[in-house]
Amino acid sequence: MNSTDKKLGMDRHISRRDILHGIGTMAVGTMAPVLTGVAQTQAAQTDSSSLLSRDYPPARTGIRGNHPGSFQVAHQLARYGQTDWGIAREPDSEPYDLVVVGAGISGLSAAHFYQKEKPDARILILDNHDDFGGHAKRNEFQVGERTLIACGGSSFLVQPSDYSQIVKGLLNDLGINLRRFETAFDSDFYKRHGLSAGLHFSKKKWNADRTVPFAGPFFEYLPMAKTSLSVEESVAQMPISNAAKKEFLRLLTIEEDQISEIKADAKEEYLSTISYRDFLSNHLGVTEPEVFAVLQDLAYDPGMGIEAVDAYLGLTYAGLPGWRAAGLPDDTEEYDPLIHRFPDGNASIARLLVRSMIPSAASGNSMEDIVTARFDYSKLDRPNSPVRLRLNGTVTRLQHEGNPRSAKNVRVSYVQHGQAYQVKAHGCVLACNNSIIPYLCPELPPAQRQALSNQVRQPILITNVALRNWHAWKKLRIGAVLSPGSYHIGAQLDYPVSLGDYSSPSDENQPVTATMFRYPHTNNQGLTPKEQYRQGRYDLLSTSFETIERNVRTQLLSMLGTAGFDPAGDILAVTVNRWAHGYAYDMYSHALFDKMYEDDEDERYPHIRARKPFGRITVANADSAASAMLEAAVEQGHRAVAELLSS
Repeated sequence: MNSTDKKLGMDRHISRRDILHGIGTMAVGTMAPVLTGVAQTQAAQTDSSSLLSRDYPPARTGIRGNHPGSFQVAHQLARYGQTDWGIAREPDSEPYDLVVVGAGISGLSAAHFYQKEKPDARILILDNHDDFGGHAKRNEFQVGERTLIACGGSSFLVQPSDYSQIVKGLLNDLGINLRRFETAFDSDFYKRHGLSAGLHFSKKKWNADRTVPFAGPFFEYLPMAKTSLSVEESVAQMPISNAAKKEFLRLLTIEEDQISEIKADAKEEYLSTISYRDFLSNHLGVTEPEVFAVLQDLAYDPGMGIEAVDAYLGLTYAGLPGWRAAGLPDDTEEYDPLIHRFPDGNASIARLLVRSMIPSAASGNSMEDIVTARFDYSKLDRPNSPVRLRLNGTVTRLQHEGNPRSAKNVRVSYVQHGQAYQVKAHGCVLACNNSIIPYLCPELPPAQRQALSNQVRQPILITNVALRNWHAWKKLRIGAVLSPGSYHIGAQLDYPVSLGDYSSPSDENQPVTATMFRYPHTNNQGLTPKEQYRQGRYDLLSTSFETIERNVRTQLLSMLGTAGFDPAGDILAVTVNRWAHGYAYDMYSHALFDKMYEDDEDERYPHIRARKPFGRITVANADSAASAMLEAAVEQGHRAVAELLSS
């Protein structure tokens, strides 16, 4: 290990018992040490962590999300054509009424809706991960006597006032009072502490480590404090050439419509046909490479660079500069404030669903006590429970008993801990990724298998870092940054949400989690989104925890080092949520590549054809709606159950 790694703290011993896995209440630094980097990765992969951590997945660190062990069997099936995992045992003698494949929001919702219609039904939910919730992932860290809760995936309830009655009904069933979030989310937190948004430039990319408070359009979805710097002063601090500063400042301040020849009612359509990069170069006269480089990945959520994101999406959804220059009208539509969030994001909704169906798994009965409820994972799969949730089980085959048109049952084969099993059910909801379904169910019609294979999910990396305190953030007066050219495109202090017995850190002396995010893709190579997503998936699956940890430490030092941040002493733990198959492919995010139709239910869309019911099998997942939103997953779960019950 070289001196740079030592400065970063790659050699530091972190207490697994006190810091990483939530055992005990002794002070930091007094426990037996554990290695970070490669040794920690090996420990996670060999499951040599503490007994309690093995029994409580949210407290596990290292690689989470698509963790080691969760995808190997699926890859053996889909990549290498393996179909034989030995003689299958039949652990359950009686058929289930329903088997759900996938314990994400859609699968759990499907089980909820089915049980609501048939209270006496026997339901089995299978999932290949060691935790339930799918992308609604919960991370926990224990620092001394303080528990830090973080979100490792699906985060907010977005615009819940517009939810359908189906989704509102499910939230009501779970006891979720949306108005409670108005006081749970501390909207004054950033302003009270003087924390603004900013841009971070690293020395490796920009020849200077510099974090610039920024009065521009970024992070408008957060109630950040306003920086004392003017736009001119912020741009002046950027480590870019004077010519680039001049162009960038013009881009941020221009008020005149630069495409006035396009009528107002045609602007959206036109802007959807050109990339944001073309908008900058063709209509705003941007020529400086550094301006393009700063903005290249700041439309981060669609997982593509500005040459592949259409201008309308970049200006509206991504909030990139140039609204006035495009002649777009002031947005007068009223939106719900972005406050509807549990401390662990939508993981609490998954937990509420599981607790409602398997009450013995956790105590409590409210949206508040779910936040700190301790789940007993040993009670998720009990023989006497009408609903059973079986983790670490990868489904390998789904087949009707006889002709699908007349069959009364299906057989579901799966592998758990290397052993093959088989169960029988009267019906099955496939709430897993579309792309694996053709391999699980080869009896599906060829056209449907092809449509299912069309779905390519967007890869995402969400890294949560437990910090000793947030002095450096407060000193720099920064709460969230975007980092052009860095490994993680953004980093921010965790959202200030306090609910039930859980309180978010209120002052800079307390431990806190910071969330960093990365959307791997390939810029300016002429690749389609699906081609970029496939390459990004390879990037995630081939990158070690040690490499990610080193990037985390390097980036936080670059960002906060001038304010006294010490990565060796201030970073207590790192949890990496790796989603190789992340966001569902959103048909509205790829206007430059995909044909759009007036009717959202048009059967020319692959996802509409892919979700057709087949005998006793239905499909429910975010893929089925071509939307990564929670409400879409819930609605698809409801649709699939309705189809199954009516067949």
